[in-house]
Amino acid sequence: MVIEWLKVQVAPALREKFIQKDEEIWTAALSKYPGYLGKQVWLDAKSADIVVLVIHWANREAWKAVPAKDLEATEKLFAQQLGQNTYKIIEEGDYRVRKFPQKP
Repeated sequence: MVIEWLKVQVAPALREKFIQKDEEIWTAALSKYPGYLGKQVWLDAKSADIVVLVIHWANREAWKAVPAKDLEATEKLFAQQLGQNTYKIIEEGDYRVRKFPQKP
């Protein structure tokens, strides 16, 4: 499994709207692609303006197979719904999940 990790800065007053629109728009769009496994939304306990999105993919190939034109269209719709310049990705990462064998 691969994790797409996005740290987003958003005005605290818009945080809940950001989370709702992310679910309605981004999660709905990504869930149509093979290899998409799900998403977690983490809220920073110390900073009300930080939202972390943890997107689970079966593998890196599935993640990167999502067409750029679809990502651009989804981002455009999301920005229209939430408002231009109301959020900013301030950090991003790409992680592999290492699993250990279960002990009997």
